[in-house]
Amino acid sequence: MRRSHVVAVALVVVAVLFIGGPSLLFTDSVDEQVTEETQETPELVSLEDSESEFWRFLSPQEEFRERSPINVIVRGESEDVLRAMSERGDGDWEEVEDVKEDVEEEAPEEVENATVLEEEHRHATGIAWGEATGTTRYAWVDPGEGENGYWATESLQLEEGDYYGQRYHIRLYESPNPDDEWIAMQAHTEHFDWFTLRHRVDGVEAAQTKVEQDFMNLPGVDTDTDVRRIHIDNAGPSDADGWATVVDLTSMVVLPAGVGLAAGRRYRRPTAESIGKERTPPAEEGLERGLTDVDRRRLAAAYDRLEAGHLVLVFAILALFLGVRMGGLLLERRASFLTPHMIAALLYPVIAVGIPAATYLIARGLTSRLDAAVAAAGSLSLAIWLDYGLLGVDVIPLDVVFQRSLVVVALGLIAAGAAKRATRESRFNDLLLAGVAMWVLVLVGTLLGYL
Repeated sequence: MRRSHVVAVALVVVAVLFIGGPSLLFTDSVDEQVTEETQETPELVSLEDSESEFWRFLSPQEEFRERSPINVIVRGESEDVLRAMSERGDGDWEEVEDVKEDVEEEAPEEVENATVLEEEHRHATGIAWGEATGTTRYAWVDPGEGENGYWATESLQLEEGDYYGQRYHIRLYESPNPDDEWIAMQAHTEHFDWFTLRHRVDGVEAAQTKVEQDFMNLPGVDTDTDVRRIHIDNAGPSDADGWATVVDLTSMVVLPAGVGLAAGRRYRRPTAESIGKERTPPAEEGLERGLTDVDRRRLAAAYDRLEAGHLVLVFAILALFLGVRMGGLLLERRASFLTPHMIAALLYPVIAVGIPAATYLIARGLTSRLDAAVAAAGSLSLAIWLDYGLLGVDVIPLDVVFQRSLVVVALGLIAAGAAKRATRESRFNDLLLAGVAMWVLVLVGTLLGYL
């Protein structure tokens, strides 16, 4: 077998072991394919004492596609709900007697059940949701008898987290009939994928729980009667289970003294659980018991081939890949004059060009093709998993696992093709050309949505 074939096989093994293996062992790998709705107007969701209805999913186009499940519904005045989630002041919520007196004059019969609040030192619901930007999603709503349903765009988008890190993202849709007093929401967690230059949804359950608990923390909400879950049959996409949270604020009068949409974003630092240390036998003892003389000779030979350039290659790839993530977060927080598109334009070339270029230049000083390939592929695999670990991503779609495996193989081929033994006859050898072509095709295919 030709040496180039050995390198290619070795890289496939590395990709399977270092990308496919961990994704199966330590994360939930899911298939993002969803069922397409075929009926012209599907069954709609209705609420008690409400004439208007809505479809249980959002769609990226004005057609019935089961893509983003509605998972939170809040009953109450739309203006109050939007203010409660998007405005903040500088204090704790407490009852305000003068405002209560005004309410008593207008509707004395409701005073006993009403909670009038003012914000002094904290956000209305405990979380400073900031105004967000994101791709438009369409909700099908029906105002009720005598009127036709239509596709509506979101009234507001909110977030908590970082645009270029991981964030909770909510899209809110107001009832088409103001008298019905409800807002439907689609909440999910997502992270920015530097290979696609878009946000990739991680799941909906964690975000639904966060919003649910957020409203449960609002003073005046009875967690036993005002918050419940109903089944609306929209399980399927991501980790959706078909149940939606319903929060009833109709018995409350929420008048926050906020100052407008919260523009500030809070950074959620990843937490680490303390791990108890158990006494284990020294690594050397375990290895000695399982190694044969042949294994020892192979390890010794591999150690003799180790060059300083291998370490330089590993740390260069790690620094470039993780540096893009950290750089995006830094620019997002410190360079407010830059738009998200500007930041992406500044940093994406580091991924697309910087990593393969650095790999090629460093690998030119290495001797063995196989060693260079494994060092590059292994370091990129490690960088990918460190990135996911920093973001707290625990759900990886199968198409992402496949795409990451391809870029790992492509970078390994570039490193192998740059090594000294690969360039003895020609600098532009089959390994290098195959690696560059694969890298370009995978990145272009990813950006265009084919991978």
